[in-house]
Amino acid sequence: MPATVLIVDDEPDIRELVSLTISRMGLDCHTAANLQEAANLLEHYPFDACLTDMRLPDGNGVDFVRDVKQSYPDLPVAVITAHGNMEAAVEAMKNGAFDFVSKPVDIEKLRKLVITAVASSRKAAANDATLSDSNDTDGRDDGRDKASQPNKPASSKSAASDDSTKPQSTQQSPTSLAGTESIIGHSPAITHLKEMILKLAKTNAPVWISGESGTGKELTARMIHQNSARADNAFVPINCGAIPSELMESELFGHKKGSFTGAVADHDGLFLQADGGTLFLDEAAELPLSMQVKLLRTLQEKTIRPVGSTKELKIDVRILSASHKDLAAEVEAGRFRHDLFYRLNVISLQCPSLRQRPQDIEEIANNLLQRLSAGRADAESEAYEFTRAAIDLLATYPFPGNVRELENIIERTLAITDSQVIDAQHLQLDQTCLAPQLAVTETAVNSTPLSAVENDRKTVGEQQLANPGSTINNKMVNSPEHILAVLEANRWNRKAAASELGLTYRQLRYRITQYGIDRKD
Repeated sequence: MPATVLIVDDEPDIRELVSLTISRMGLDCHTAANLQEAANLLEHYPFDACLTDMRLPDGNGVDFVRDVKQSYPDLPVAVITAHGNMEAAVEAMKNGAFDFVSKPVDIEKLRKLVITAVASSRKAAANDATLSDSNDTDGRDDGRDKASQPNKPASSKSAASDDSTKPQSTQQSPTSLAGTESIIGHSPAITHLKEMILKLAKTNAPVWISGESGTGKELTARMIHQNSARADNAFVPINCGAIPSELMESELFGHKKGSFTGAVADHDGLFLQADGGTLFLDEAAELPLSMQVKLLRTLQEKTIRPVGSTKELKIDVRILSASHKDLAAEVEAGRFRHDLFYRLNVISLQCPSLRQRPQDIEEIANNLLQRLSAGRADAESEAYEFTRAAIDLLATYPFPGNVRELENIIERTLAITDSQVIDAQHLQLDQTCLAPQLAVTETAVNSTPLSAVENDRKTVGEQQLANPGSTINNKMVNSPEHILAVLEANRWNRKAAASELGLTYRQLRYRITQYGIDRKD
C-alpha cells in the first residue's frame, strides 16, 4: 500500500505545493485547512506522516502536535515554520514533533523529510506487528488491509492482530530494542532508559545525552540510531575533545584540495559521511567557541560549506550529543553558546550511573565475564563464573568509572588469575574506594566483645533515631552492634533499616550474613 500523508495548512498555495510534491513521490495525501478538518481526517484515515503549519485559524501547531502524539504516538508530525523562527521549531520538537521545514519550503528538504518520516512510521508499525504476533495466542489474522480499518490509531494500523483495545504499553516493550549491541539490565532506571530510546527513535529531534563517564552514552546514542528509520545509514561518532581545534572544521565539514597546506585531495567531512544517518558528538562541551558558531548555522540551515569551497551542500543528518559535563553550567560560565545549547538540548536523556542500578551489577558482570573470557577455556573445561562472595563484593563497590570500570576490573582479573572460578580476593578491589560503610575492618569486628554489643545496643539505637545524620562514634557507626541496633529499632524491617543506614537492601543482607547478626526475639 502506498504511504498516506496529511497536510494541514490554511494557505491554499502551500497546500497545493506540498500536495503536488508528495503526489509526485508516489504517495497519497489528504489536505486540511484547519485543525478541525485535520481531526476529522485522522479519525477516518490511517496516515503514515503529517505536515502541519504552526499558525492555523483555530489553534497552533504545537498544541496539534501534542494532541496527535497522545492519540497516535507512532504518527510522525513535522511542522512548517516561518523562516528563521527556530524557537517555534524547537518548541514543537520538545512536544513531540518529528522534524521541521522552514518557509519558503525547499522541495528537496521536504522530500527527504517526508521519506524519513514515512520510513519511521513504517518501522514503528512493523515493530508493533512483530510484538502483536508474539502475543497473539490464537494466531488470528483477519486479512484486512489498512484502508478497511480507518478508525484504528496509526500506531497499530499495520498490526496483524485485530485487538484494537490493547493498551499502547503492550505494543512496545523495552526488551524489543533492535541492534547488534544491547543495554543490559532490568532495573527501573534502565527500563526507563530503554523506553525513552524507543520513543526518541521515532523522532528526528536533537537529543542531549548526559551522564557520568562510563555510563554508556555512546551506546545509548547508537541504540537510538539503530531503532530509528535511519538505521540503514551511517552512525558516525566523533569525540570533540580529541580533535585539535585547528582541524575541527575540516573534520566536520570537509575541505577542498589546496584549501590549506597539506590538503592534497578533497576530503568528505563527518557530516557528509553521516548524510542520511546520525552524527554523534561525544564530549560536545569541548567544542571551541569558533566552531560552535559554524555548527549552529549548520543545524539551522541544514547545510555545510567545506573549507575552501564557495558552495553550500545540503545535508540530512540527525544530531545526537553527549558530555559528562553540566552543559548548563558551561553556558553560565561563558564556555558554551546559549543558542547552540538551545538547539542541541531539544530533548534531554540521562544515562543512570551504576550506583543508581546496583541490582543490574550481577547481570552486567556475568555478561562481561563471558564475553571477555570467550576463547580462553578449552572445550572440555567449564565456563568462567563468579562466586557469590565476588558478586556481593562487586555490589558494594561504588564504581566511580561505572560500567567501563567494571569491564576493566574483570579484564584485569582474567589477566592475572588462573582459576576459572572468580572469587572476591581475585578482584583485588581497592579497599580505599569501597563505599564508606565498608570501612570497618575484620579485626575491629571480631574484637568487639559480645557484652559490649549488648550494653551499647540500646544507646546507639536511641542516638541514631534521635539524630540519624550523626556519626555517634566512629568505631560504632555501621559496626555489627550499630546495624543490629538499627534493625531492632525498625522491628527488623530490613528495607527501612537499609535506608536509615545508607545501604542498599543487598548490602545490608550481605552485612547481616558477614557479621553473623541474628534476630533475638
